[in-house]
Amino acid sequence: MTGPRAAARSACLVAGSMVAALLLGACAAPRQQGAASADAWSGRLALRLDSTPPQSFSASFDLRGGPQAGELQLNSPLGTTLARVRWSPQGAELRQGDRFEQRESLDELTAALSGTTLPVKALFGWLRGNNSAADGWTVDLSQQPQGRITARRTTPPPSAELRVLFVP
Repeated sequence: MTGPRAAARSACLVAGSMVAALLLGACAAPRQQGAASADAWSGRLALRLDSTPPQSFSASFDLRGGPQAGELQLNSPLGTTLARVRWSPQGAELRQGDRFEQRESLDELTAALSGTTLPVKALFGWLRGNNSAADGWTVDLSQQPQGRITARRTTPPPSAELRVLFVP
């Protein structure tokens, strides 16, 4: 597939990957490692965007770090890396195959790829089971002990729903 339709599909995949990648943190359970290691989470997610046309995305993930510095990797069911996002106080970058995107901050990168900044600080609060506030987002942590979390974005459009399953 080539032309405008392929370009639109690629842009949707990148935006969906980025949104999913950053929202993952809101829904994963910490994987216990040595006391000296950074926080780490892994699991599986499904993201639905109520755009025109509607879009959906699912992947497994590995997330390490926190709001100031970290790395997120999205993987296919076969274990192939779909995208990798890294951020630090010096900037943020997305690698997806041969594509490379770099910005001065994670907020700037998420805005460029998804059209809106994503609530990264709240996401890491959600990781720890805290119902941290984020403009436009609500999170349901009621099933977190059973390994399920759902986050919904109502504003700005398009609305989105993220569902994550993990081993508690």
